[in-house]
Amino acid sequence: MVDPTRGVLYPERLPTFHRVAPDGAATELVEWFWIPEWRLFDGEVSRQHIVGYPAVNLVVEHDGVTVSGATTRASFRDLRGEGWAVGALLRPAAVGALLDDPAALVDGIRPFPVPELYDAVAQAMRSGNGHRERATETFGAWLTARVGALDGAAHQANALAVELLGEHGASSPEEAATRLAVSVRTLQRMAHRYVGIAPAAMIRRRRLQEAAQRVRDDPGADLAGIAADLGYADHAHLTRDFRAVLGFAPRDYRSDAGG
Repeated sequence: MVDPTRGVLYPERLPTFHRVAPDGAATELVEWFWIPEWRLFDGEVSRQHIVGYPAVNLVVEHDGVTVSGATTRASFRDLRGEGWAVGALLRPAAVGALLDDPAALVDGIRPFPVPELYDAVAQAMRSGNGHRERATETFGAWLTARVGALDGAAHQANALAVELLGEHGASSPEEAATRLAVSVRTLQRMAHRYVGIAPAAMIRRRRLQEAAQRVRDDPGADLAGIAADLGYADHAHLTRDFRAVLGFAPRDYRSDAGG
């Protein structure tokens, strides 16, 4: 599992937050589970800034279940009062079984009415010590039963995500297609069917997430060097990507995140 703060722009502002690895058959369906829990004073607001993974999330919250699509821009959510959520960052194999058209859900969110999942996870979250582990085990078992046996196409879709988003992911769609022994056109169709966005967009998001993490975590790192290491044409290219998705420049982010 990658660094637990990858994709979170200001991790020091998070409430209690955990990422939990799936186990058993759920490892083919979930990249990780994520669980924030918060209890804020009256009138207090905790704004969470996220540059999300290009993936679908299935989320159980205190008031229901939702499914959210891959994102193309940064987003935020304001937390108030007391609450929790148990989210599953879905692998493509699960997306293909749960959604007919993930592209229609890009940058969107909608209710996903599965009361049996809500009841089981909510009960686990109220169960005292070890509640997070029980909640994710329950979630994983439900998802495994719902999806059923995976076929070859589902396994290949998971391999696609590894090549585009993994730690040693491809630097271009052409490279990813070569690694998977498919045509670029087939790669594009797979990404559309199982993720909802294009392979090139997935690669750009991976690079931007890593760039943001390096800018934040190493105040002395040269921005031009970060750009070169991650495959950007130059420092200006990195800055344009930051501004287009996050709305600010790397230097401004470094200053704000360090403060």
